[in-house]
Amino acid sequence: MQINTQDCLKKALLDTQERVRDFMNYSDKIDNEEMKQFFRQYAVTEGEQAQKLQKYIESIQQ
Repeated sequence: MQINTQDCLKKALLDTQERVRDFMNYSDKIDNEEMKQFFRQYAVTEGEQAQKLQKYIESIQQ
């Protein structure tokens, strides 16, 4: 089975979206305020990467 660029991008997008959810969940469960903020910021960074991946996917589909 051969994977093309669009398949790779879609898989990366799904993985990144899952990490965003994970990091937000971690921030909700941690009592340490510094670590909570770290995971929230990590989720934001991953969300930005997910947006870029989505744009790449949309540009390929056009």
